Amino acid sequence: MKLLGISGSVTLSSKTWAAVNKAVEAAAQADPQLETEVVHLGDFDTVLCDGRNPADYEGETKKIIDLIEEADALIIGTPVYRASLTGALKNVFDLIPNDALRGKAVGFVATGGTYHHYLVIDHQLNPLANYFRAHVVPGGVYVHNGHFTNGIITDEDIEFRLNALGVSTAELTLKLGKEHARVPQPSIPR
Repeated sequence: MKLLGISGSVTLSSKTWAAVNKAVEAAAQADPQLETEVVHLGDFDTVLCDGRNPADYEGETKKIIDLIEEADALIIGTPVYRASLTGALKNVFDLIPNDALRGKAVGFVATGGTYHHYLVIDHQLNPLANYFRAHVVPGGVYVHNGHFTNGIITDEDIEFRLNALGVSTAELTLKLGKEHARVPQPSIPR
């Protein structure tokens, strides 16, 4: 089983990457057989979605699509800009096939400068996962600048919550099983 962590930040020193990585590490400790990888969208030169079939993209755009499709579960993080997820992450959601997340466990992390944006997980990320028919892992974690010291998470409660998110994602993935993610589920025409 594969768990993919995605940092939706495009900056090199990313607090989002640190938070996603911590949750993914906790998942790997909870289930040592879980294969994990964390990717940073800033490392991918993706093209903007233009509406073509996702299978027709090439290069690094195709690589990120394939990584998401091959994963059995995901922990996705985004910095919050203007009360929303990053454009880079939104573009990835636009690029992937409609069934790329179907039946998979997906946990969310968001980071921001203050508490003003803590509802982005509930108001934007969870609805996206629901659109894709993913199983949202309860307990998404919002992390703000005050939880870091020199780019390192130093708030014990946030560390506990990121660990819990990682463990819950691993447990849900194990319960769903690889076969469940592949079983056709009812779809609603859009």
